Amino acid sequence: MNTKEYISEHQDRFLNELFSLIRIPSVSAHVHRQPELQQCAAQWQKLLLEAGADTVQIIPTKGNPVVFATKTLDSSYPTIMVYGHYDVMPAEPLELWTTPPFEPEIRDGKIFARGADDDKGQSFMHAKAFEYLVRSKQLKCNVKFLLEGEEEIGSPSLEVFCAENKELLQCDMILVSDTSMLSADTPSITTGLRGLAYWQIEVTAASRDLHSGIFGGAVANPIMELSKILAQLTNAEGQITIPHFYDDVEEVSDYERSLIVQIPFNEEEYKRNLNISQVYGEKGYSTIERTGIRPALDICGIWGGYTGEGSKTVLPSKAFAKLSARLVPHQQYEKIARLVAEHLRAIAPEHIDIKITTLHGAESYVCPIDSDAYKAAEKAYTKVFGVKPLPVRRGGSIGVIPIFEKVLNVKPILMGFGLESDAIHSPNENFPLDLFQKGIETIVEFYLTVNSQQ
Repeated sequence: MNTKEYISEHQDRFLNELFSLIRIPSVSAHVHRQPELQQCAAQWQKLLLEAGADTVQIIPTKGNPVVFATKTLDSSYPTIMVYGHYDVMPAEPLELWTTPPFEPEIRDGKIFARGADDDKGQSFMHAKAFEYLVRSKQLKCNVKFLLEGEEEIGSPSLEVFCAENKELLQCDMILVSDTSMLSADTPSITTGLRGLAYWQIEVTAASRDLHSGIFGGAVANPIMELSKILAQLTNAEGQITIPHFYDDVEEVSDYERSLIVQIPFNEEEYKRNLNISQVYGEKGYSTIERTGIRPALDICGIWGGYTGEGSKTVLPSKAFAKLSARLVPHQQYEKIARLVAEHLRAIAPEHIDIKITTLHGAESYVCPIDSDAYKAAEKAYTKVFGVKPLPVRRGGSIGVIPIFEKVLNVKPILMGFGLESDAIHSPNENFPLDLFQKGIETIVEFYLTVNSQQ
């Protein structure tokens, strides 16, 4: 029985198992979800054992536990480690979901739910590819699974875990499916990720909320002051104005920029899909370049004062914002975190107090396209999709990827199958069923190609 036939025969079971993971609201950003995160780890343990793993452990960390599974066939075989994460982003705002986020539903050929793509759906493809290879006796590799529960909050516990368990995690190749493709007809392999730095800003103007009629005009409004500060961080040409922010930015060669131009990209379709009239960003760069090879700074949230129904004449005491920077190779997030915090304090007026907290960060990553692992992935995509995948740098961040390179000395291969239209991190996240199937097929072909390389 070939892979496609196996998937077809077991499709209902596959979906029921995936849905058992999705229904668990394992939101790592919400402290009160600790029981659900533990529950999700336990469900992964059950499913990996059923798929054919020899051992599956739930290993405590300083934060959420790691699920670690092994299948050892022969010490002479190469060892492939699969990385994924079982935590998901918060689902809010809930009112924008067509159906409840943790009650998966299939419609229009897609699975709709939080985690359908990122990353329960994509990680689950690896479990089912592994299951098929074990049951069809075609597995000629040793396999490890490493599933964490903190990726969506920056993987704060994983670097220490990797450093303390280097021997346990020893492997020849690392596979990750937590990225996207250019389109369903244009497969691509992610060869670069931007880094990340993330802050929370708190501005205080008075010891308590004040009556806006009695105190308005005499006491600073923290929301207005915070807005003025944030407005100074970029200029009219889309450039970041923080001193020394660009000092370490890698300037991509004209040759590589000429290759980026060849990547299929329809800007009009891009704008239609997002319902925007114009694209926007750093002057002198294309949309693909802005999201792949250039850094960015964004306000991810801002709040303060009265936001309930009706009016309340109040001058708020505090205002808050969450700020993120996407970083490119050679920009170290700890250095950027310090530069930004120093600049915010320097431009804050004396009549307010400002507190800057660095929440988390990640380094950037670049993958070579001449390794055996990359070539195996390239052949696998080509066989399943009928088209050679394009190497593309993407704008997102996966904190553990540069950690694997640093601690384990292995360059992960980012075999993503999502689409931009999957709305990860947004309401109505989804994952096309046909790509779910093709993802399993492609992962199987990767293993078979590695077999042939031995």
